[in-house]
Amino acid sequence: MPKGKVAIVTGASRGIGRSIALALVAEGARIVAVDMAPEGVEALAAEIKAMGGEAIAIQGNVTVPADAERMVDAAVEAFGRLDILVNNAGITRDALLLRMKDEDWDAVLTVNLKGAFLCSRAAAKVMAKQRYGRIINIASIVGQMGNAGQANYCASKAGLIGLTKSNARELAKRNVTVNAVAPGFIATEMTEVLPEKVKHELTAQIPLERLGSADDIAHAVLFLAAERSAYITGQVIGVNGGMYM
Repeated sequence: MPKGKVAIVTGASRGIGRSIALALVAEGARIVAVDMAPEGVEALAAEIKAMGGEAIAIQGNVTVPADAERMVDAAVEAFGRLDILVNNAGITRDALLLRMKDEDWDAVLTVNLKGAFLCSRAAAKVMAKQRYGRIINIASIVGQMGNAGQANYCASKAGLIGLTKSNARELAKRNVTVNAVAPGFIATEMTEVLPEKVKHELTAQIPLERLGSADDIAHAVLFLAAERSAYITGQVIGVNGGMYM
């Protein structure tokens, strides 16, 4: 497990990102928690320290190249190295194709795809030099199967899967693995606001008959961050209750 390793988690202030950060800490990792909302990551870092762990909080925008470089520099300055990057930051701006605004298309592709590219590029410089690293991208089931009303989000997550495979081929010779986790429908703050009818319809499509939890995603990330996954790269692990096979 990632004991003593240093991990950057973007979008760490809540939901899946927070669960991933806490799961990594529970296995002994040191955390650089990154988010646009400073109060969220500062509270997370304080919680981790109260647990006896090590963490720093960084307010940063993954779409800004200088911020991506800064979060990597902060990890190295604080902990001496960088072993794990979890590209979790993401947004949605849902609308049907004929009603989707240009700015909503651009915003989602910029955060979800370009943000992961910028953070991966910055992290890869350190990981390649130390000849060790784990990059884990949080994709989505809808990047594999599509979803009405989410053309921008689906395209960004499908693009993230392509980025995962390309980066895996480039970085393998430096002992850096790159994989993706594709969550299905997960019970988070985003899904809590859905009408009960919609939740029931979603659950009916899932063979395991329940929404996933943020911890389900964190467990998959832990596996990909561990030494036992050293021969796995360029792969997409679906955590979706069987909704997409």
